Amino acid sequence: MDDSEAEDRADALFHALADRTRRDILRRVLVGEHSVTALAAKYEMSFAAVQKHVAVLERAGLVTKRRSGREHLATGEVEAVRSVASMLGELEEVWRGRVARIDELLATEEKARIDKGE
Repeated sequence: MDDSEAEDRADALFHALADRTRRDILRRVLVGEHSVTALAAKYEMSFAAVQKHVAVLERAGLVTKRRSGREHLATGEVEAVRSVASMLGELEEVWRGRVARIDELLATEEKARIDKGE
């Protein structure tokens, strides 16, 4: 996967997770397989709206669907969730590095002030 594809995938993952209903659906299907019909029964929105949420999760790779008779069954993809956690971990490392540099600069300035007798 090149950088552009990786960024497109990150966009899709975070777009999918940016919605409260999609996060709730993902939590439910990570615990176990659910039919889209059963998922839709929990929400005060149309079945079609829930189908669209599931489709967004599926396009992002966070959910897979299979057909069983007339039912569409959705399952959460743990590896995709781990990839999101990994991306957030990388961002956290960048942030921690910046905070460490700020702490070093502040300590250096404080030492210089003390050495000057201020």
